[in-house]
Amino acid sequence: MRTAQQLLADSAVIAVVGASRDPGKAAHRVPAQMQRYGWRIIPVNPTVDELFGERAYASLADIPHPVDLVNVFRPARDAVEVVRQAVAIGAPAVWLQLGIVSAEARRIAEEAGIDYVEDRCLIVERAAAGLSRLG
Repeated sequence: MRTAQQLLADSAVIAVVGASRDPGKAAHRVPAQMQRYGWRIIPVNPTVDELFGERAYASLADIPHPVDLVNVFRPARDAVEVVRQAVAIGAPAVWLQLGIVSAEARRIAEEAGIDYVEDRCLIVERAAAGLSRLG
């Protein structure tokens, strides 16, 4: 199991389930900042067509290319289904944002053999490690 910082270092494409168009929400600010540091952000939100200059998808299954990491901005009760979907598309890792914890989601990820992080923030871990995908 890779550490949170190893996951970020190894990932280039991050699918963000629950990405928000509201700049006041963490589900907008966090992926936007990751994009500014060079990660490709693929928004997963069935109510928008585009976010962060990228096409948005209604579900993980609709994304037509591989993703390195599935980042979850959904309540813990929804995380179980998101992790099941991440496993189904062959995502190698799932990250539940700060404040999101699910024993069932963790169990599903572990049984599938994929990396799993919960209750941590992407931008905090990126900053702590000084990571960037730019030049």
